[in-house]
Amino acid sequence: MKKLNKLSIIGYGAGDAANNLAFTTATMFLLVYYTDVAGISAAAAGTLLLAVRVFDAFADVFAGRVVDRAFSKRFGKFRPFIMFGSVPLLLLSVATFSVPQLGESGTLLYAYVTYAALGLAYSLVNIPYGSLAGAMTQDPGERAKLGSARMIGALLVGSALGIFVAPLVKPGANLQGTFTTITLVFVVIGTALYFFTVLTAKERVHRNVPNVTFKQSMDTLKGNKPLLMLCLSSFFFLTGYLALTSVQLYYLRDVLGRLDLYPVLSIVQLVLTFVLAGFMPALVRNVGKKRVYIYSSLLTVLGGAIIFLTPATQVWVGFSGLLISVLGVLAVNIVVWALEADTVEYGEWKTGVRTEGITYALFSFTRKTGQAVGGALAAYALALGGYKSGATQTAEAVFGIQIAAGALPAVMTILAVLVMSKYKLTDAKHAEILAEIQAHRVSDAAAGTSTIGTAPVVATASLAAPQTTSSN
Repeated sequence: MKKLNKLSIIGYGAGDAANNLAFTTATMFLLVYYTDVAGISAAAAGTLLLAVRVFDAFADVFAGRVVDRAFSKRFGKFRPFIMFGSVPLLLLSVATFSVPQLGESGTLLYAYVTYAALGLAYSLVNIPYGSLAGAMTQDPGERAKLGSARMIGALLVGSALGIFVAPLVKPGANLQGTFTTITLVFVVIGTALYFFTVLTAKERVHRNVPNVTFKQSMDTLKGNKPLLMLCLSSFFFLTGYLALTSVQLYYLRDVLGRLDLYPVLSIVQLVLTFVLAGFMPALVRNVGKKRVYIYSSLLTVLGGAIIFLTPATQVWVGFSGLLISVLGVLAVNIVVWALEADTVEYGEWKTGVRTEGITYALFSFTRKTGQAVGGALAAYALALGGYKSGATQTAEAVFGIQIAAGALPAVMTILAVLVMSKYKLTDAKHAEILAEIQAHRVSDAAAGTSTIGTAPVVATASLAAPQTTSSN
């Protein structure tokens, strides 16, 4: 398949930049907004984040089925959702960060409804967006480029938030006005970015069955063991990652006493992302996606251990642990999207039907569930430690923050590595699968028939067979 041009790669990355104007703003600031601006207790906020993010996970599955059933001859399967869902998504982000004072119950109800609506809108845009990568190319190197592009897009937004917004989150500031202004500006910027993606990132992978039935979707998922293992590993990894993300600001502000380091962290993240994006395709070719995932995860474990064990007085040691964790997270988040795209071909190889929508939806479902658990555990750690907004934190509160920022990510990432160590869909096996899929398409075309969608494409080599190649 012909290589992707630079404009399509940049356009795909722009889509994740737009996604994260809503998503990263929520993961970075929604907990602190609820506790410090809306006046919701840490425990109630933790329950809210858990409940709504679990709802979001099921919304992903719903969105996956909607995507698999949809098809436009002019725009394909995925881009129409981005075109028509982007503005409602961005407007709901404004509503989520505009909680009125309606009394304790009314305020909490408003927060539940707006955040749940934001999650549903995000699913209906993000599931098609994530599925689009698998439909743009089947080349592992090109998919690594797309993974790098989306990570750069996300980190550009995350870095901007860390550099310009995080320093404003301090006692006595007009945070409501700040978040209202920011989210309104993001409506304009995000709309432009989404439409740039629609115009440049196009589907190029052959599709025999445009509209996938429910049975075909379920058949693909049931036989896709690599997808299930990747989902389980990602659940553990995202649980730890979201615990860290949710309390990152608390750790710098209330443990290390250096909120001014948040912009530094964001700048370092941005630089690391560009560096990783530059050599990740070559690293994937030489080391393999599985090994990159595992080695990068172990960096996150090391960073989490440093954060948890370092006394609050050792500012630079603790900050170094945070940087090590971030480096591991960035590398995993680049390579994981290429791993997910590989499982689409595995499903097609087993059943004869490409189901990018439901495959990505199940993957996103487990990631969202991990985010729900991680965010909730972080909030509960704050509550158990006795965190109080605007006050000098006690030793117990500091310890609670360190658990959420260090111990939880380390333990959860160890579990993610243990699962991934058993993952069998190596790069070599994926290449074999692609060759067999292409051979079946050629033979079907020559015969003037198609078995696609009616009978599985069964390979001669089992994934359980020993691998003779070092490319994992």
